[in-house]
Amino acid sequence: MATKPSIPKGTRDFSPVEMLRRQYIFDTIRGVFRKYGFLPLETPAMENLETLTGKYGEEGDRLIFKILNSGDAWKEVSENVKDQLKAGEAVHPGRLASELAEKALRYDLTVPFARYVVMHQHELAFPFKRYQIQPVWRADRPQKGRYREFYQCDADMIGSTSLLNEVELVQLFDDVFTALGLQVVVKINDRKVLSGIAEVSGQPDKVVDIVTAIDKLDKIGREKVEEEMRNKGVSDEAIKGIAPLFELKGSWKQQRPQLEAWLASSAIAQQGLKDLGTVFDAVGTMKSAVLEFDPTLARGLDYYTGAIFEVKAVEGTMPGSICGGGRYDDLTGIFGLKNMSGVGISFGADRIYDVLLETNKFPAELGGSTKLLFANFGEAEALHCLKLLRQVREAGIAAELYPDAVKMAKQFKYADDKGIAYVAIIGGNEMQQGIVTIKDMKTGEQKAVKQEDLVHTIQA
Repeated sequence: MATKPSIPKGTRDFSPVEMLRRQYIFDTIRGVFRKYGFLPLETPAMENLETLTGKYGEEGDRLIFKILNSGDAWKEVSENVKDQLKAGEAVHPGRLASELAEKALRYDLTVPFARYVVMHQHELAFPFKRYQIQPVWRADRPQKGRYREFYQCDADMIGSTSLLNEVELVQLFDDVFTALGLQVVVKINDRKVLSGIAEVSGQPDKVVDIVTAIDKLDKIGREKVEEEMRNKGVSDEAIKGIAPLFELKGSWKQQRPQLEAWLASSAIAQQGLKDLGTVFDAVGTMKSAVLEFDPTLARGLDYYTGAIFEVKAVEGTMPGSICGGGRYDDLTGIFGLKNMSGVGISFGADRIYDVLLETNKFPAELGGSTKLLFANFGEAEALHCLKLLRQVREAGIAAELYPDAVKMAKQFKYADDKGIAYVAIIGGNEMQQGIVTIKDMKTGEQKAVKQEDLVHTIQA
């Protein structure tokens, strides 16, 4: 019996129409990246497992897709583990995975970028600005807006601690979403503020557990966040000390004095607040985005140390963020290159796609689709059309010739199905007169033009 075709959960096929829309998003983002001086970079789909583990926190590590060693993987398993399995004893899945897998699919683009910088540090001019548009993989539970395979569009600058970089990335968000015609809120916080909150709560050693829990506030609510903190060993007294965080309301200007007073004993928090003030003062007027301070914004990844960003769409029903990012002071340090601060952002192309589709923000006509179809009346007419087809394409117009001399109704249906705007009709009479009959597929109107005027007519 034939196997029923299917694809893994959390992955998708993309039709030609979907691909044109996706390419529109990629091209828009890429164009702004280049305008800001970022250079393109690509890294392999898989990395050594040790490159990825320990960089995303305990939960992130569980979502890494491990790749089984090629060949006879059983030979790579240690004798101790083999003996345990033969005896029917339980072996921790993590240990077995480490025995059978040395590589993994990349979880994000930032850690591979840090690895690349360390490996090629003597070839790069710092500060180094790169953009990267590639797929990543996470063994997550598929749901609306959350996939196991999805594209990220990253821009990072490394080798500079200047807050002008953060300012530039906020402006870059604004430029991209202005170009896409989407209203968004750019949320900003600083990990130093969160570290200060952990400090004044009396448990600075629990900052990672506190931040990881706070990061889930939107999804699970305050009660569950506090419950998770308790489960991680955060004391009730410390949780009480963190409580003012959840009561903060208003704009940056309204919240800043409250935070400065609450966190007065924490030097690191005061530095974070000062840095945020610098960014807010320097960003200037935004075109379509709104910059908003969110003291509960945490970003769960372990490597963030300074400013953190999330972008949420004002329009549509997309839950969660569509972009994120932040400052990392020593991500390259784990690969042996110390004191190399960087900051970066990532656009979630798949989520942006869903929002643009829901809000009907894609352009009616997208570049790359055929604009003109030459109808096929037979061998002689087709050969005649081939000469004109070349001229049209050389003029930059996407065009094609229907390959078979079938009924016109079928050829017109083909044009309709592909969204082709015009059909060029050249039969025997048109060949003799040196003209082309052009049919507008939207209005149904037809008009005859001289062959030498074809390109100008379509462009107009």
